[in-house]
Amino acid sequence: MAKERYHHGDLRRALLDAAAEAIAESGPAALSLRDLARRAGVSHAAPTHHFGDKPGLLTALAAEGFTQLAAALAETRATTGSFLELGVTYVRYATTHRAHFEVMWRPDLYHADDAALAAARERAGDALYAGVADLPDGRAGADGPGVREAGLAAWSLAHGFATLWLSGSLPQTSETPDEAARAVLRRLNHGA
Repeated sequence: MAKERYHHGDLRRALLDAAAEAIAESGPAALSLRDLARRAGVSHAAPTHHFGDKPGLLTALAAEGFTQLAAALAETRATTGSFLELGVTYVRYATTHRAHFEVMWRPDLYHADDAALAAARERAGDALYAGVADLPDGRAGADGPGVREAGLAAWSLAHGFATLWLSGSLPQTSETPDEAARAVLRRLNHGA
């Protein structure tokens, strides 16, 4: 049965959702605007009208991803105050928003100089580094190089774990990504 044609609502949203679905299935390199239009049930020109080109579409998807990640990190910080849970939130975002995550870290696929994208990326970074500044015992210091180094270490660990999980490179486990990440991050957090 053919997909019902798009009639109303937010076409931009429908196109971004269709792009995320296609990327989750086949990866960002396989995405085509023609297939995207077919998935959304719109004319072949509709994606170009909204995004200009494929990099324009992926720019919007990456900006949305950074915005969502920043919000998730800020919410975790506000509700838990736990640096460890910030790392778990990062992994959770990666595993539940795989398409966004895969595009966000591929500046070769999008317009990296886009102002909205740069602002969203900065908000996500600020949300992570704000959690680092909250570390107990002044381990990172209130600002400066200690926060930057601790933030880079934390980001590297959470990002690496998420990437390994998504690629299927970690040993088989019955744990969820959250549980497995929490165990790994807890071990590091306690001075392993």
